[in-house]
Amino acid sequence: MDPMFWPSGANSFRRFTPESLAAIEERIAKKKKQQAKVKQENKDQGVADKLTPQLDLKTCKKLPSLYGDLPVELIGEPLEDLDPYYSDHKTFMVINKRRTIFRFTAMPALCIVGPFNPVRKAAIKILIHS
Repeated sequence: MDPMFWPSGANSFRRFTPESLAAIEERIAKKKKQQAKVKQENKDQGVADKLTPQLDLKTCKKLPSLYGDLPVELIGEPLEDLDPYYSDHKTFMVINKRRTIFRFTAMPALCIVGPFNPVRKAAIKILIHS
């Protein structure tokens, strides 16, 4: 990976907010429109370059040091995903003190508990506790 494209340390970590979720939903809608358009234009040809998850950002692996130090106030907090593969998936990541990556869905749990519900946030903190 070219150093010019590396994330710039702590600036690469952003909290997962309702605005983040709205932006993901916009990207999903835009992607669906684009796929429908491409499907109509050339039904015979397939898309050759599909995006795949980065191996260094897999769930339950340690966050590589090239992403910089995680600010203390963001440990155990929902963050926007660093992996471009998940830019159009309703997911967020949480990193614990040992820099282990956990990934969760932003869909409502039990069809009622949204990703910003305090009960769900507490459950996530308990789950990732080392």
